[in-house]
Amino acid sequence: MSFADEVYKVLKDVPMGKVTTYKALGEKLGTKAYRAVGQALKNNPYAPEAPCHRVVRSDGSIGGFMGKIEGTEIERKIAILESEGVTVVGGRIVDFNKILFEG
Repeated sequence: MSFADEVYKVLKDVPMGKVTTYKALGEKLGTKAYRAVGQALKNNPYAPEAPCHRVVRSDGSIGGFMGKIEGTEIERKIAILESEGVTVVGGRIVDFNKILFEG
């Protein structure tokens, strides 16, 4: 199984209404290659079953989506998160520690 496939497999455990971080996914996979996790998510062929929109930065900020860090892609990520009950204000997750899934 490729590294990317391992990322997608672990990501499928993140439930609706929760978020995880690039770092938490990397740690779950036994690596500190957090940017490699982001690269795998950028090319996620299994979305939305592997919900890459639920991955944010360790400080609770939105991070990237579909290879972008601003613009309509980020607006879409925020809209998807909000449709799942996650509140985003000023590009950050509200109550981040309460909805953080580190599984």
